Amino acid sequence: MSYQDLAKQIIQNIGGEDNVISLVHCATRLRFKLKDASIANTAAIEKLDGVVSVVQSGGQYQVVIGNTVSDVFKAISEISSINQNEPNPVDKKKEKFLDRAIDLVSSIFTPILPALIGGGMIKGLLMIAVNFGLNAESGAYMILNAAADSVFYFLPILLAYTSAKKFGANLYLAAVVGGALLYPSLIQAFTDGTSVDFFGIPVILARYTSSVLPIIFAVYFLSKVEKLCNKYIHPVVKNVLTPLLCLIIVVPSTYLLIGPVATYLSNAIGSGYEFMYSLSPIVCGVILGAVWQVLVVFGLHWGIVPIGYNNLALYGRNTINGMVGPSNFAQAGSAFGVFLRAKDVKIKQLALSASVTAIFSITEPAIYGINLKYKKPFYFALVAGGIAGGITGAAGSAALAAGPVGILSIPVFMGQGFGAFILAIIVAFFSAAIMTFFFGYNPKNEETNENEEILVSPLNGEVIDLEAVPDKVFSTGELGKGLAIIPSDGKLVAPVDGEIMVAFPTGHAIGMQTNNGTEILMHIGLETVELNGKYFDVKVKVGQKVSKGDTLVLFDREKILDEKYNIVTPILITNPKQEISLSTQAKVLIGDKLITIKK
Repeated sequence: MSYQDLAKQIIQNIGGEDNVISLVHCATRLRFKLKDASIANTAAIEKLDGVVSVVQSGGQYQVVIGNTVSDVFKAISEISSINQNEPNPVDKKKEKFLDRAIDLVSSIFTPILPALIGGGMIKGLLMIAVNFGLNAESGAYMILNAAADSVFYFLPILLAYTSAKKFGANLYLAAVVGGALLYPSLIQAFTDGTSVDFFGIPVILARYTSSVLPIIFAVYFLSKVEKLCNKYIHPVVKNVLTPLLCLIIVVPSTYLLIGPVATYLSNAIGSGYEFMYSLSPIVCGVILGAVWQVLVVFGLHWGIVPIGYNNLALYGRNTINGMVGPSNFAQAGSAFGVFLRAKDVKIKQLALSASVTAIFSITEPAIYGINLKYKKPFYFALVAGGIAGGITGAAGSAALAAGPVGILSIPVFMGQGFGAFILAIIVAFFSAAIMTFFFGYNPKNEETNENEEILVSPLNGEVIDLEAVPDKVFSTGELGKGLAIIPSDGKLVAPVDGEIMVAFPTGHAIGMQTNNGTEILMHIGLETVELNGKYFDVKVKVGQKVSKGDTLVLFDREKILDEKYNIVTPILITNPKQEISLSTQAKVLIGDKLITIKK
């Protein structure tokens, strides 16, 4: 499927352009802000060739694409008006504070990731080159180092641009405010300790190069000033007076108040993190290393990423990346363990590709395509990440430049704790691979055809044809195709992963939809609704996600039979055009292959 076709399908299935408030992208995900996420067809999007998964978190509808996300983003921009107009209004009162905060941070930082990645990679390569004899005073080093350092040195200007897009301020006025914070004579005054005042008001000079919070707060203030100017200034002179007043108000205000307050807050955050880190770097490393990829799955890591950038600006070191970086290699290791253990060729190919991609810092294919799909590999990767995080925490490993952690960025960690960082990567990868190989993946559970969906038996009992059920509604197939089971005990479990769509309080019937959109109805007994819940214990509720084998209903088989009710249980596929094939076993146990569905 071409990028254009994929873009069209994504737009169509998220509810169209009118349902989109905003769209940004990071290294692997399209991050939509939707008016109504409930109308998006998640199942259809996840089936698209080129989409790895869909995650809804932090107030965002995240479509995980992988390495080609920028191409898909570009295609969406070309065929739609998304992001070309002013952001659609959204009722902030209906949004959770955490969702708003995560959306704010990710919207500001994700667009500049390519610049941070590029600068960080150059920084790492220069460190290697110097160790191999490159003169740090040579022209080649100076030029390449300028490319690497300028990204972080001029970070306020980059953040000014992305913040302006988020807050609705003029992009170029915001860039000017960012540039004012980096003006050479004022930086020199700070360096020399020269006192500066603004019409007699003393200015608290601070170093704003590489800073994060001051410019974000300043641009937010700019957006408010600009809106007031546009509202109250006459249109005849608005184009002249608005930029004049914005700059003459915002720049001095930033130097006099916003900058110092934001700098103090930035220092407080950095000191607070350093204090917690110093209490027990090992415990800090274990916790962050273990939970980091969980935070990545839900997009919540954006609440921590700015702290790392802030620490890099304050101290020149980012210990957060030192502790969480090996978790990328743990995910790669788990996927590699699946590759070694799997027998199905397609699974092996996917697992190996995902493992290699994760080694280069892009973990989503490994997480969504392999590890989360089989669950245990993901859990083992978390354990391995925690162990590795403890190692780097104890050694004080830290990144000396920004960017994601992969094999190409290893040189960025040269310095204190570098040997421990290398050891942690090795431990993370191989421990996750070994645990997954021996305990995390069973090739017997492989589905032999990726175009098929397998439903296992939700009951122990005797299988009968649907036509033999003494109820015309079921036997004629009016409700759907399938078979029936005469249960030998009183436990009904989920036949596949999915979501509960119907859960009658009487307990006699459960409806669910699989992750691939197949609709299933399981009706325990005939006319058992008349028992009004007697002898039934429902363990799930509507909207609940369930995994294959989870208990759905417990029922007292003997007492239902004593009440003279037929206990035969139809298992139906209610999608009208779904093509299925049925098991030929006379008796089944829970977990036996029961129904095969053609996708």
